[in-house]
Amino acid sequence: MDLGIKNKVALVVAASTGLGRAVAEELAAEGASLVLCARNEERLKATAEAIAESTGAEVFHRRTDVTERSDIRKLVAASLERFGRIDILVTNAGGPPAGRFDQLSPEQWEQAARLTLFSAIELAREVLPGMKERRWGRILNITSIAVKQPVDNLILSNSLRAAVTGFARTLANEVATDGITVNNILPGYTRTERVEELAQQMAQKLGIKPDEFKKKWEQEIPMRRLGEPREFAALAAFLVSERAAYITGTSIQVDSGWIRSLF
Repeated sequence: MDLGIKNKVALVVAASTGLGRAVAEELAAEGASLVLCARNEERLKATAEAIAESTGAEVFHRRTDVTERSDIRKLVAASLERFGRIDILVTNAGGPPAGRFDQLSPEQWEQAARLTLFSAIELAREVLPGMKERRWGRILNITSIAVKQPVDNLILSNSLRAAVTGFARTLANEVATDGITVNNILPGYTRTERVEELAQQMAQKLGIKPDEFKKKWEQEIPMRRLGEPREFAALAAFLVSERAAYITGTSIQVDSGWIRSLF
């Protein structure tokens, strides 16, 4: 299937590892040019070079802290200078720390809000004018299954990713007549560094080994296994494609049926 994104320019956030990298690789394979950002310069550079070499895509990368509004503005300005436009935005950020409400400080809530919610808002603010001018654009937010079925001990993620969902659902209606779609994609338990970290944290609290805790997760998943990043990236690529022009305002999970609700 030709997704119609050849020669489009995609900005993928937190793209040096995990789901962000998988999405970037998938878009590059479809012929898109890439702007990649992350906080770890060394890892980001290695990822950009690897994707360029394996796909032949033009890849621009810039170290960026998306909790800083000035960093986001500089990233978009540098991207526009390099490519002249941004057609696709994939927002993403490492999840905020685990913990119960009484374990988290006001400062941790503020930091999590900047990381998870305000980064998505500011990135959209910067790319939307150009998308409106060209009357074509795709915004895809990587959130979490926690927005449909809250996960114990993840109150920051449950709260703030739900806020991203409300923002995106409202924005989708506001920009629909401009040819811009806004969707959310919800990863389930997928084999990434973030999930490994969570497994270690949870296992430590219970006094068991991380592998034992991951087996507990697997028993909750209908397919009895963790997802692979490339399986997630396949849907992400479709949602930002020309083929998905009539899909907007949605939140679609990639979770092997972990979420039990009907909708």
